[in-house]
Amino acid sequence: ATTPAGAAPPTTSSAAAAVNKDSAKEKARQKADDEAKFNALLARLGKLRPDPALRLPPLQRRKLSNGLEVLIVEHHELPVVDLSLVVKSGAASDPAERPGLASLTADLLDEGTKTRSALDISNQLADIGAQLSVNSDWDSTNASLTTLTRHLDRALEIYTDVLLNPGFPEADLKRLRDSRLTALRQQRDNAQAIASRVYSSVLYGGKHPYGRPLTGDERSVGVMSGADVRQFYETHYLPNNAALVVVGDVTPAQIVAKLEKAFGAWKRGPAPQVDLAADVPARERAAVYLVDRPGSAQSVINIGHVGVARSTPDYFPLLVMNTILGGQFTSRLNLNLREDKGYTYGARSGYSFRRGAGPFSASAGVQTAVTKESVAEFFKELRGIRGDVPVTERELELAKQAIVRGFPRSFETPGQIGNRLTDLVLYGLPDDYFNSYAARVRAVSLADVQRVAQKYLDPSRAAVLVVGDRKEVERGLRSLDLGDVILLDAEGRPAGGESSGDGGGTTGRR
Repeated sequence: ATTPAGAAPPTTSSAAAAVNKDSAKEKARQKADDEAKFNALLARLGKLRPDPALRLPPLQRRKLSNGLEVLIVEHHELPVVDLSLVVKSGAASDPAERPGLASLTADLLDEGTKTRSALDISNQLADIGAQLSVNSDWDSTNASLTTLTRHLDRALEIYTDVLLNPGFPEADLKRLRDSRLTALRQQRDNAQAIASRVYSSVLYGGKHPYGRPLTGDERSVGVMSGADVRQFYETHYLPNNAALVVVGDVTPAQIVAKLEKAFGAWKRGPAPQVDLAADVPARERAAVYLVDRPGSAQSVINIGHVGVARSTPDYFPLLVMNTILGGQFTSRLNLNLREDKGYTYGARSGYSFRRGAGPFSASAGVQTAVTKESVAEFFKELRGIRGDVPVTERELELAKQAIVRGFPRSFETPGQIGNRLTDLVLYGLPDDYFNSYAARVRAVSLADVQRVAQKYLDPSRAAVLVVGDRKEVERGLRSLDLGDVILLDAEGRPAGGESSGDGGGTTGRR
């Protein structure tokens, strides 16, 4: 190119500005084209049908003589019965020095009773086509049984033997303990597992129940004994600390008589309570936590803070707001970091609603080279949904459609219905809660979304956890000026070593 005679050549800065201006115009044009294509596609799909209606069969409550609550839903479409015993104690009830005990106790329940071995249990259930599973989460332990109606008596006999007469065999305890220790060691090589463990520790600290690992750590699992398991079982597995959800081809009169016979000998006891409001560390400002994984091709990012309990009256506005932010494929986070930038296979956000205030997290695994840029985009979207980029009516409507139209899928089988009804047990929700679920989603307004985003999302106090190659990402993270950069090991403990990111320190903090 040549410059006309007498004209001064363009400066580098003015040329760059022109390029940037052209680039911005091109992006705006492309966005307008994409919007037009999307609207044309919607037009071709035709008018949306009305939201699907969902009305569950009535829930009927009974109580056994020992105080065990029974929730019954008749479901006669198939000759199947699903029973789910919900014990209202989970990992949050672990002793401080024994994290993982609730989980290990649940795993041991079906490993043998005083009269049946694990093989006996498995074979006898298989003979009648029944299935039994036991698992533990933060707030509860759930033991589920699915059986054909004609085999209910036999299945119930095995089920109650497992629940009320566990043997906790020493050989099986050792086997499960060794297996869990192996799994914990393998997790040292899994960036996602490291991020999950460390993120909880960063948000809650070691004193709060939610800050300890769900399945324990190598120290606690290595010393767990049969006496520990037996004590946890005897302390928490009580009829007055549990409820039984029954869904299937039964009537209340039929099933209650059978349950009274099966569970009647189960003795009540003092049910322990867990204080989930205490010992949550206050966070006054944002900070970056970095776990070094040399040579890692990816950085795993978790950004957030302590959220709210399931009992919050803002549950539905939060559900809709998060669906827009990062709760579905077409969310702002995923469309930005995956579809637009190509930094990741998927970006997401979510609240872990629990009995106490669970964590909120926006997360993704991203290419190491764009770690800094990815964190910046996360913060842009968090600030955007708080008001920098207001939610539109179309975003609100699409989010509501995604929730309402997908909702009936979780009530298709007796087992799915039973799983949803456990929320009534754990969180004290009204019996007709799910019948009004869609209407409550539909009632969420733009003002509601804006309000809860402002109230419950606070980027200025967010914890930013990055598990990745420190040598490659630290300098960029420091340049974002998000607060202290704190080095941690894979267990969430402070890590030593010189700082290589800014060329001028020997400490993990800036």
